[in-house]
Amino acid sequence: MRVVGLIAIFCGIAAASPASPGLQALRNGEPEKRQAATAAYAAHTIDMPIDHFLSNPRYKPHANGTFKQRYFFDSSYYKPGGPVFLYIGGETSGESRFSNLQTGIIQILMEATNGLGVILENRYYGESYPFNTSTTDDLRYLTTEQTIADNEYFAKHAVFEGVSGNLSAPGTPWILYGGSLAGAQTAFTMKEYNSLFAGGIGSSATAQALLAYPYWYDPIIKYGPSDCVSRIINIVDKIDEVIASNNTKAIQQLKEVFGLGELKSLGDFAMTIAFPIGGPMNYPTNTWQELNWNYPHAGSEDFYDFCGNVTNPNPPEVINDVDYALANYTHGEAWTGLGGYADYVKKTLIPQCESGRIDSTDVGCFGTQNQTFYADPTNGGARSYLYSTCTEQGAYQVAKKHNSLISRALQIPYTQQWCTWAFPPGKYNSIPPTPDLDSYNKYGGYNIQAPRLALIDGEADVWVDLCYHSNLAPSPRYSSDLHPSYLIAGGGHHWDSTGIKNVTAEPGYIKEAHLWEIRTVRRWVASWGK
Repeated sequence: MRVVGLIAIFCGIAAASPASPGLQALRNGEPEKRQAATAAYAAHTIDMPIDHFLSNPRYKPHANGTFKQRYFFDSSYYKPGGPVFLYIGGETSGESRFSNLQTGIIQILMEATNGLGVILENRYYGESYPFNTSTTDDLRYLTTEQTIADNEYFAKHAVFEGVSGNLSAPGTPWILYGGSLAGAQTAFTMKEYNSLFAGGIGSSATAQALLAYPYWYDPIIKYGPSDCVSRIINIVDKIDEVIASNNTKAIQQLKEVFGLGELKSLGDFAMTIAFPIGGPMNYPTNTWQELNWNYPHAGSEDFYDFCGNVTNPNPPEVINDVDYALANYTHGEAWTGLGGYADYVKKTLIPQCESGRIDSTDVGCFGTQNQTFYADPTNGGARSYLYSTCTEQGAYQVAKKHNSLISRALQIPYTQQWCTWAFPPGKYNSIPPTPDLDSYNKYGGYNIQAPRLALIDGEADVWVDLCYHSNLAPSPRYSSDLHPSYLIAGGGHHWDSTGIKNVTAEPGYIKEAHLWEIRTVRRWVASWGK
């Protein structure tokens, strides 16, 4: 997410990138970003069954064929007898995960155990599409259970060119790793196919599906710069007061303060000004989620740049005056920080609308009400991610009732409209009125657990309340050798996936997490098959 986009959940990213290509990429017609301009690793393919469940009526009419699913591997650390580390690609291309083999968590674990690392590109992402289009019917095989069945099939049938011997599971210890949505898929794979894998690490594994997810903003409120947070909350309260008044003149003036007077939809206006914080589904600048412990080599500090504008103690007079532009609608009270907020939107966001047609779905623009635009069946990661969100995962980012960082105009119907427009009923498949959360939560949700499944989360992650260490979890979280878990104090969205190729030189809170993962994996490898 990610342009950076964030469509509910997962959430999943490599080091600095957001969780998914996101809706913004879909709206802008942008290709998925790929970190590697050149092929650091050659692409290989496996003939993967389109439908793993030929007796399940859910997938009628069944597809008996296969598709070319891509994978990439690194054998530079491998020695005979070493394990295979399967990095679950998640909602992006395989190339965008290369850093995990080069300096990230898989490199760390390969070096520690003489292992081989492999990235499996998720079905319906990158170049691993079963069909030439992604109509509603074409997408019916994009489900959680089909995706995790790919992991099982791959571990049994993968071939690594140039590496001697048969490395198939369970003869060789295979260990899964995934972050965010891929972390949840790792956990679900360990739950369903436990006997095949020596272990699995789910990092920021968003294992719980909720329809509404106002909790995305809680870590920002708790850990963000307090003066910035309080100013945004106060500004949003005033924005919503104006909106609630139904004063068309005042609402129009409010939009124009941000340079967004052309936007007809209040939802589009509310989402656009929320982009620096994290709008529902998508955002074109980096947010709290893109912070990273290894900045500037990974991650982005756009969020702090935005806050610096909002809290500037000595703004130019022309910006400071904007704080009073709407005061007559709030009993003469100034909107402290509004000038800096609006200035950031005008200078950072609006120039991205290349055509200048603010209220359109043109590249970088801010209108979303073009219904036919969303139903374009062209293959793309953003469309695939939207489908999964609309059918199973949910987690629509919505405003909190109190102390909200985004306008209360942003609620479930605003997000659900994109689902309805994007996926009209097909001949064999239609999406539910709202996501079928049970098909996702059946694996355990907050209580997900399986032998040799390790769960590691970040305390300050915007997605933590969908993870094992959620503040909403029904019981205290404890770690054991059989069910290991770890919470990184102050950590963000699967921060453990980032590495610098020297664990001992990392900050203490990351170093200790990596050492814990190394100890856990070594224990799994040593005991596998005994």
